[in-house]
Amino acid sequence: MLSFVNVIWGARCGKTARRVLLGETRSRDHAYSVRRRRESALTRQAPHGLPPSRLVSTIPLDLWVNQWRKRHARGDMVVVRFADDSVLGFQHKSDAERFLVDMRERLQGFSLSLHPDKTRLIEFGRFAASSRERQGLGKPETFTFLGFTFICGEARDGRFFVQRSTRRDRMQATLKRVKEELRRRRHEATSQQGRWLKQVVQGFYAYHAVPGNGRATAAFRFHVSNLWWSVLARRSQRNNTTWDRMQRLFNQWLPRPRTLHPWPRERFDVIHPRWEPSA
Repeated sequence: MLSFVNVIWGARCGKTARRVLLGETRSRDHAYSVRRRRESALTRQAPHGLPPSRLVSTIPLDLWVNQWRKRHARGDMVVVRFADDSVLGFQHKSDAERFLVDMRERLQGFSLSLHPDKTRLIEFGRFAASSRERQGLGKPETFTFLGFTFICGEARDGRFFVQRSTRRDRMQATLKRVKEELRRRRHEATSQQGRWLKQVVQGFYAYHAVPGNGRATAAFRFHVSNLWWSVLARRSQRNNTTWDRMQRLFNQWLPRPRTLHPWPRERFDVIHPRWEPSA
């Protein structure tokens, strides 16, 4: 069963769908399919633990999707895939509905099916909020992909942007593992605990410190700090873990959150610079 996460219509919203899905609003002339280079080697193991045989089965599907886009799509269409999870964006709702029907028929020929809980058709993009307001509906739906929740956000100046926020269940699961490991390490030296927690926090930032996700990264550091304080306070009946002492430990070992990744448009422009004709 292939886990196609979401099918989105209205993603173009006056701009190219690829840039809207990736948090950008600048226009380009074509849609773009984002894949990791590590997935191009058929003999390698995908990061999610996907076996090579399962990975090979998705490659003919990529070719079919590309052919479908060229032959049937009336508007812009974008495919963002990582292993067997994908997000597909369409400019027109009719294209999205037709693609779902054709995709189900295509997969049935290989004894495959779409994941019933993960496959959704939602309206998302620059004009989704105003469109749903005219219909008397609530805020635009969100979707999750690769550990993030994607939200139709609005900047301070009123411009639309795609907000990415760390999934709450993923953060809770990580904090739970940190809590269990801290209990196991509770009798280690404070410096050893600090070095380990520094690696944990830096690892979390390395993936989740994207533009617009500062609240989640700050919350992660806050909860890790509380867990560390709780463990140190229970090591002895003579508790000398005052707030001032803990603050010094936090500042020494736990890095403060900051954005580590550029906006997607900056990263894409470096890899695929605009072609400029010579004078």
